[in-house]
Amino acid sequence: MSFDSASPSRDPRQHYELRQEAAEFYRSLRLPERLELALNSALRRAPGDVYGYLAEDLARLAKTPTICAIDGRNVLDGSGNPALEVGVCCTVKNVDKKISAAGISEAVPENEKRKSVDTALEWIKHDIGPLIKGISPDEQSKIDHLLREYFKPKRKEAESEMQGKEAAPLETPSPSSPRVSPKSSKKRASSKGRKMAAGEMPIPPPDPPEQAVCGGLAIGAVSLAVARSSAVLRESPLYLHVAALKNEQLMPTTFTVPIPMISVLSCGKSSPGKLNLMKEVIVIPKPGRPLHESLDMVLSLQHQVAKQLSGTSKAGNVSSLGCLVLGCDLVDQPLAIIREACEHLALELGTDLYLALNCAAHELMDYSKGRYEVVSGTFKTPDEMVALYLDLINKYPSVCALLDPLRKEDAPQWQKLSDTLASRCHVLADVGSKPVSKFLEDGNLKIPAVGGVVLKHAGETTITDLLDLFRLIEGDGRMAVLACAEQEIVGDSLSDLAVGLGASFIMLGGLLRGERTMKYNRLLAIEDELRRAGTLGTHSAMLSSLSSAPREDECPSRG
Repeated sequence: MSFDSASPSRDPRQHYELRQEAAEFYRSLRLPERLELALNSALRRAPGDVYGYLAEDLARLAKTPTICAIDGRNVLDGSGNPALEVGVCCTVKNVDKKISAAGISEAVPENEKRKSVDTALEWIKHDIGPLIKGISPDEQSKIDHLLREYFKPKRKEAESEMQGKEAAPLETPSPSSPRVSPKSSKKRASSKGRKMAAGEMPIPPPDPPEQAVCGGLAIGAVSLAVARSSAVLRESPLYLHVAALKNEQLMPTTFTVPIPMISVLSCGKSSPGKLNLMKEVIVIPKPGRPLHESLDMVLSLQHQVAKQLSGTSKAGNVSSLGCLVLGCDLVDQPLAIIREACEHLALELGTDLYLALNCAAHELMDYSKGRYEVVSGTFKTPDEMVALYLDLINKYPSVCALLDPLRKEDAPQWQKLSDTLASRCHVLADVGSKPVSKFLEDGNLKIPAVGGVVLKHAGETTITDLLDLFRLIEGDGRMAVLACAEQEIVGDSLSDLAVGLGASFIMLGGLLRGERTMKYNRLLAIEDELRRAGTLGTHSAMLSSLSSAPREDECPSRG
């Protein structure tokens, strides 16, 4: 039966009942009252666009948008490998529309990336999409809890499979076997290992590696996409939304833009020279300097280094980290090159900028010899590594941070290094630290020899995981560094996360790759927004230890 009030076939009784039903329906929604208020407000304000004013006024009474669909697709990261992008669709004012999308990569071998992304797409399509359908993207904690509960049996299943493979009676390499390196073509001084000295303790065996769960990146990607969608629907930048989540909706009065740790050189295992030690030589601009000035300074330094190396065989390609690959043969050679470039530019190490070294020591251990291969053919024990770092920092006091200077298993040497350096240099754990999920399971950091932790939003890490871990780190008095993945995807969400979470530093890599400069550009935009709003804070109190470091010209050992 038609309910069209203009239909001539409807008898008066039906028409009366329909009018009564409509009146009751609108009264239950208080629609006449709200329309009257909106019309009176429009009359008083006399806007130029009356209908637009009424639409905006009544839109505030609309139902909260809810998720109606989640879609995933295979994209490429900055190195051309498979990565995952997730889009969130919401029902907004009775219309289904795509709100936002976010991408994420995962630290798995290249030959496993495709399988992991395909598995993630299946999870999203058949399980995760229906699981969170009908929930508001504002309910980040609830959605992340559902994602974590969904992922738990997946992780247990993967762990069971791994244990089964380890128990299988198959011929597998010994744990003490040297790991094959992509740099096996480097010349070695000797193929024989040094004999262990009398009384010398054997190195601890490597801990079992934390295996990434195939498809796990679906969890982190969906969580980030939901956060972005909530920010879009609130018409708020993502960093403000994340800050509100962290502070339980109490917005901070000031924000700080994390100090960038900018990669300039790479002299690690994949570089053409003999030096293995320095996977990244990182420049840290002086705290308090505007970001655009810092980036201009580092660009000038990058160009000067390239100019010094032009016509030599030392310079290589640009690494996936966005910096110049350099072939060096001596431990302090990269630092000497940067010092020379600074002198040409009248920049003072220890005043205008500082240095950090990503040592990636876990990549240097030769388990057949029980030593770190710092330079091809030159091996050092954990104790000798501590002495090497102390000598290096005595010669270059502007080095204010060491990332992963040792394997995480060499706990006594971590402690010795940290105690000896004290406030002169921060010892940070990147790969040497545990995955985010392990920190949260323990409920405390349990890393007494580390001054800070480098975190990455990758794999199954949710936004709630990051919020909880940042609170844990801050409560423990440590520094938090938010970093890109080594093979990073295009997108700028990480910059917003770093500002919203209150990270001390941000590691985005170098300035020579587009997927990384995109994030620097977002940081520039955020800093400008905060400055215009009068809410830009400073780092002076938090990072006073940098300003107390001696300048290079104050170092007596400088030769």
